[in-house]
Amino acid sequence: MKSNQYVNELKGKTASELSEELVAAKKELFNLRFQNATNQLDNTGRIREVRKNIARIQTVLTEKSKA
Repeated sequence: MKSNQYVNELKGKTASELSEELVAAKKELFNLRFQNATNQLDNTGRIREVRKNIARIQTVLTEKSKA
């Protein structure tokens, strides 16, 4: 499964790398929402995918901070 590989990849990164990736994902989500509002977005499913990736990153960050 693609998401399991992504989570395992996230778990191998440091907290600073995860926070950088989180910022990049949030920027991408902003751009996707902007494109959607202006009717320029073809693949609206990408918004959902990015939102879930943000949640995955935040979950791994929380796990690392508690460990």
